[in-house]
Amino acid sequence: MSADISFKNINRLAIPALISGVAEPVLSLTDTAIIGNVNHNATESLAAVGIVGTFLSMLIWIFGQTRSAISSLVSRYLGADKLEEIKTLPAQAIFIMTLLSVVIIAITYPIAELIFKLYNADNLILDYSANYYRIRVFGFPFTLFTIAVFGTFRGLQNTFYPMIIAIIGAALNILLDAILVYGIDGYIPAMHIEGAAYASLIAQIVMAILSAIYLLKKTTVSLRLTFPWNKEIPNFALMILNLFVRTLALNVTLYSATRFATGYGKAYIAAYTIGINLWFLGAFIIDGYASAGNILSGKLLGSKSFKKLLTLSNKLITYGILCGIILAATGALFYYPIGRIFTDEPNVLKEFYEVFWIILAMQPLCALAFIFDGMFKGMGKMKYLRNLLLFSTGLIFLPILFWLDGYDLKLYAVFTALTFWVIARGVPLIIKFRMLFLPKVENT
Repeated sequence: MSADISFKNINRLAIPALISGVAEPVLSLTDTAIIGNVNHNATESLAAVGIVGTFLSMLIWIFGQTRSAISSLVSRYLGADKLEEIKTLPAQAIFIMTLLSVVIIAITYPIAELIFKLYNADNLILDYSANYYRIRVFGFPFTLFTIAVFGTFRGLQNTFYPMIIAIIGAALNILLDAILVYGIDGYIPAMHIEGAAYASLIAQIVMAILSAIYLLKKTTVSLRLTFPWNKEIPNFALMILNLFVRTLALNVTLYSATRFATGYGKAYIAAYTIGINLWFLGAFIIDGYASAGNILSGKLLGSKSFKKLLTLSNKLITYGILCGIILAATGALFYYPIGRIFTDEPNVLKEFYEVFWIILAMQPLCALAFIFDGMFKGMGKMKYLRNLLLFSTGLIFLPILFWLDGYDLKLYAVFTALTFWVIARGVPLIIKFRMLFLPKVENT
């Protein structure tokens, strides 16, 4: 069962995936914009949201790799017309990841202050970070559940229902943010940074409930845990292990960037928070086409349609780069108004405007990296992705960051190092992909 790689079908998958993918950065950006405009300790609050957001993103990216693993396996079995053999896997995967998420809460909750001290947080920023985290972390199991369900839908070549769930979650979070952070005079007291945390937690719970409802009503996949273990569980576990190591390397990058930015001072970490969340937003928009590549490449590989797979990669490169250019141009057009959405602190805005152009210039480069990253995940080639992230973090990002930091370039050092890190992730993937599949196409 080969896949349709027409422009229409690619966008049928990519556009809903883009919208649902944007939900997570929208949640973070909402917190950033609303917290950045509170009437007291706005800079400290904004810094705390940025630090906790980075740590939670690390946890979600490490343990949320179930989405890629489930999607890859389900789509390949779908392409090979053997879907019945994989139907018990999603419930088993969700069970495993839920247990792990409970362990993570038990470990991190009591040592929240210690964790955020490692990010150079201190005094009021440290207090805010710990309080914010101790509320938001309870949304972690619900987030992992939702991610696993989204992976199942993707494997089934469906991104529409995840989009609906993500839109509802993001809209609810924005509404609750405004109510709980600022309060409603005479009815609900202003909760400030804790209100933002509760808003995100409630939105995550609602998204998990909706995910379960849609999966049970719209597919034949069951959430009932059954044994024995599916035969693909060992392969699933190996994929998760490789992606776990890969994501650790990715988060060494984000941790280092956040730690350096925090060390420069509160104006710098606040500016970095705005910049990195906008970068995440751009990344997730481009990731819509990466998701289409992820979904279709697994099915094409399962049906051994190598020529279509190569054609798909060429199409996605074009679409992704165009998307990156549009994002960069839009950011350039609204360069100064964008900053003022998030804060009116002049010191923070000054540092943000100094480096925002680098974030915009990165967008087409991100397109190449993320699209091929998605395709390799869809094909289940996690080992190569693991090794590449170890290389790009250990031998590219960190040396450049320390070198430029030695010249006291501050946020210039951080975002320049991130740019070279993206290049080191993207170019080798393109080369490896063509080495793998050009000979197969020529021999058919």
